[in-house]
Amino acid sequence: MIESVLAAVRTAPGKTEMREIPKPRIDADSALLKVEVAGICGTDAKLYFNPPNTPATRGPVIMGHENVGVIAEAGEQFKIRHGLQEGDRVFVEHYVACFNCEWCRIGEYRHCEATDWRTNPDARRFGYTSADFDGLLWGGFSEYMFLPWNAILHKVPAEVTPELAGLVMPISNGIEWALLTAGIGYNDTVLIQGPGQQGLAQLMAAKQAGASKIILSGTTRDTDRLALALELGADHVIDVITEDPRERIMDLTGGRGLDYVLDCTSRAGTSPTLLGIDVLKRREGTLVVQGELAAFPDFPLKKVTEKAITIKSARGHSFNACELAIAQIASGRFPMEKLATHRYGIDQVDHAIRVLAGETDEDAIHISMMPELIGKPGGRKEVA
Repeated sequence: MIESVLAAVRTAPGKTEMREIPKPRIDADSALLKVEVAGICGTDAKLYFNPPNTPATRGPVIMGHENVGVIAEAGEQFKIRHGLQEGDRVFVEHYVACFNCEWCRIGEYRHCEATDWRTNPDARRFGYTSADFDGLLWGGFSEYMFLPWNAILHKVPAEVTPELAGLVMPISNGIEWALLTAGIGYNDTVLIQGPGQQGLAQLMAAKQAGASKIILSGTTRDTDRLALALELGADHVIDVITEDPRERIMDLTGGRGLDYVLDCTSRAGTSPTLLGIDVLKRREGTLVVQGELAAFPDFPLKKVTEKAITIKSARGHSFNACELAIAQIASGRFPMEKLATHRYGIDQVDHAIRVLAGETDEDAIHISMMPELIGKPGGRKEVA
């Protein structure tokens, strides 16, 4: 029986320490997850260097919110509630919902205040919550993770490896934003800006939905990612540094413009949004944006209203999107193993986040943190 758990703990901005943490007590309504893979995304880099200063997130934090593992120990009520047994492999959503508010009752627990650390000082969310809270193990950069009764879990099919299951969150975001939020479907034309894991995930979602023309844009440093985009099903790619993206898009669409633009550039300033507004079709196109810009001076509201553009927010994922992501991964239709480019032990969290943040000369799309690799060299994974 384990007595303590080894975890990578963020103790200050840009600083991680390996610590031994007492195993939390597991009662009838809780469980303990043996972590196999914890993915890293751009949000981790953002929160690592600039941690949110809220009551829910202050103090030592075990990061890691894209978590896959095996149920190691579970209380009887937990097993009944979730339909799981010890030994089952699951993907754990990072939301920890109340299941009683208006949002939870309509299945939109991502909006539940119980998991919103921005507004609720007592919020819980995996990868964000202080290790000082009851349960202690609130993140995946750890050998084990605490699962309360209201954890949101998805059983992983036997044919899906833990590392591929570690892609469920970015894939589910792609499905949520491209299909469920934007509404992309058969014969639609789409521009996806940014070939990171979210952009590539939305590319696969749009392809699966039957979009007739998918264009993905990036910069010269994204050459390998743009090549991967073509392999994943993009019809055209654009290097916005060496080409005029507006001119190329209008040429590819016969001057009509696009039905949808999905902006995944995050921190690239206002230019991608302005381009998206410009290249949408004459009337009633849809623009999906992420919310990294603190301000947008001279926003072209007149053009937006004249073209009757619908602007939607890319925000989180739903239970259905996660189930669809697991099904898409299990189908083997796309070579998703090529998105999981790097793997490290959890004792290399600091270096891994810096790799993803672009502080090294390595180009990582998605990084898998694995407790089993503690003390072993990590880095780029060879994919045939």
